[in-house]
Amino acid sequence: MSRPAVSFEFFPPKNLEGSFRLWDCCNVLGPLGPEFVSVTYGAGGTTRTLTHDAVATIHKHYGLTVAAHLTCVDATREETLAIADSYADVGVTEIVALRGDPPKGSDGFQAHPQGFASSVELVEALARTGKFKIRVGAYPEKHPDAADAKADIEFLKRKLDAGASSAITQFFFQPETFFRFRDACVKAGITALIIPGILPVENWSGVKRLSARCGTDIPATTAHAFENADRDGTTELLAVATATSLCDRLVQGGAEHLHFYTLNKPSLSRDVCLALGITPKTRLQAVA
Repeated sequence: MSRPAVSFEFFPPKNLEGSFRLWDCCNVLGPLGPEFVSVTYGAGGTTRTLTHDAVATIHKHYGLTVAAHLTCVDATREETLAIADSYADVGVTEIVALRGDPPKGSDGFQAHPQGFASSVELVEALARTGKFKIRVGAYPEKHPDAADAKADIEFLKRKLDAGASSAITQFFFQPETFFRFRDACVKAGITALIIPGILPVENWSGVKRLSARCGTDIPATTAHAFENADRDGTTELLAVATATSLCDRLVQGGAEHLHFYTLNKPSLSRDVCLALGITPKTRLQAVA
């Protein structure tokens, strides 16, 4: 089995403890040689400044390629592009362009009157600057706001045609889910790299809530196994085993790149990578 490329998603710290957790992520996962690490953007743009600071620090002090999340929520076009320019100013040249989650308590996504109405428009604007490699989101199971799975794929193609170079999927639990989606994308004329998103289960209750919100199907056998593991105190062992099995089958099926949603808890993602034969390339040295 060939060694896949890997990448990791982090979220920006909100306090001192969170900062230590983020730097721990960089120290633990950086030596595995990720193609990039991404930093999320809170619902409604709530972590805009924190995201920028985390992106700049990771890029400068850890030497990792950082893909900064950027959304369409609660900002004008000018404000959003100014944020993108601020990334470019500190040497960040990759962006994950997303519509973004609406603020908590809202009735769904509402475009700012002077903002981008969709991620397609955001990708188009970023592509025109010529400053960034752009990645977008993809949904192997129907997005909660999409009419159907076909509409999801059509919208993904629009984002890629607008200037994005690759897409990262929402997490899923069965390899067949990804393979069906990848085949449907090819049939629709999509040739860009589709990167499967992997979520090692650190907290089963939290993953169930997140799955419900994202429209991710949980197989009955998976739910039963994790409920038993919760009772037995073996969730971490099961998480590593199931994520490793999923990744192995994805790579066997042709996946060239795996993207891990770490939730800023790096040990599970590290252990899965080690089980796949992805070993540290070098000791990561933070630079002043």
